[in-house]
Amino acid sequence: MDEKNFTEVQEFILLGFTADLWLQRVLFVVFLIIYIISLLGNITLISLIYTDSRIHTPMYFFIGNLSFLDLWYSSVYAPKILMTCISDDKSISFAGCLAQFFFSAGLAYSECYLLAAMAYDRYVAISNPLLYSQVMSSRLCANLVAASYLGGFLNSTIITSETFTLRFCGNNIIDDFFCDLPPLVKLACDVKVSYQAVLYFILASNVISPSMLILASYLFILAAILRIRSTQGRLKAFSTCASHLTAVTLYYGSILFIYSRPSTSYALERDKVVSVFYTVVIPMLNPFIYSFRNKDVKAALRKMVDRAKYS
Repeated sequence: MDEKNFTEVQEFILLGFTADLWLQRVLFVVFLIIYIISLLGNITLISLIYTDSRIHTPMYFFIGNLSFLDLWYSSVYAPKILMTCISDDKSISFAGCLAQFFFSAGLAYSECYLLAAMAYDRYVAISNPLLYSQVMSSRLCANLVAASYLGGFLNSTIITSETFTLRFCGNNIIDDFFCDLPPLVKLACDVKVSYQAVLYFILASNVISPSMLILASYLFILAAILRIRSTQGRLKAFSTCASHLTAVTLYYGSILFIYSRPSTSYALERDKVVSVFYTVVIPMLNPFIYSFRNKDVKAALRKMVDRAKYS
């Protein structure tokens, strides 16, 4: 590209979902409700796990960390989405876009690794229930969570530095509601083969590899469940995995749909809907997924309500 035709981008314009003012107000209310529910749900679940000694187990330690990730994950997106819906100023600075991209990628990749660690936890619980507490020691659980964060943000650093050193050809309009990879790549004018290689590496290390570990864990879980003789025992064992399996299917399904395709096949209008699902809807749903049929969480919640009522 000729240097004189290159203009350095100082800020980006987020088009959001629609230019219709009435619909923007409706979306503001919808996203505000979703964000409030997400905050209350995840904070409540973290508080229950922290304060109730009956659920100080490896499984709930991982669930608490998942809620912590979801709490911050939704907070990376929701405030800017809400501002875009009600403000005439749709701009986001280059530094702000970079920061949003970095933290959203780091939290998303960390969640991928954490879901894989949770699958291993479920495998140990079902295949070796008598040795579960010994195998899933506090030290191992802490190391798995720390490794999830380290791997997530290390890979986020790589993809952020590679993406924001691309040259954007003067066009700074992002047809999305946040600084995401597909629309940024569409704005770039010098996407090289080396960058595509980095994208495949990120996809393989943060999505494909954890998903393979999850698949392997569930194959071993299935084998362990089939060795259980009673039907009731099998159903009980499977029920301990149902919440995690639901969360994995929703999260990985939406991420793979968007990021496992070549950049030439991106359809931004369709991808916006899917992006909303995994950025703001799933963080709201996870507390309900892990507590809806969970007797321990319900008992802890009743205990907290009773304590607040009589204090």
